[in-house]
Amino acid sequence: MTATSPADPRRMPRLPVHLMARCRTAAGMRDAAVLTDISTQGCGLRLHSLHVTRGMRVLIRPDGLEAIPGVVRWIAGEQVGVEFDAPLYGPVVDFLARTYDAARAAGTGAPD
Repeated sequence: MTATSPADPRRMPRLPVHLMARCRTAAGMRDAAVLTDISTQGCGLRLHSLHVTRGMRVLIRPDGLEAIPGVVRWIAGEQVGVEFDAPLYGPVVDFLARTYDAARAAGTGAPD
């Protein structure tokens, strides 16, 4: 993994991915989402129609994986940043980044 820039407050750098997921709020609202980047500490999501606010608790279920609980930390249009409640295992993040590499994605979220 690469280092974060001084202007980036993240503890760990995000790796680009393209992985289909579902996002659910604590109130039970759900939406399809795309994981756009991931680190051991959090991820970026592109939501389609789900309204979220900073500080909102969410449950992210990437296709083929267990649900990951976290908190929305920032919002920029359809893109949101989520901090995970507990860090993901580093080798799992590296595997996801290799398998669901955003540069190779064919729009399906599935590995080549």
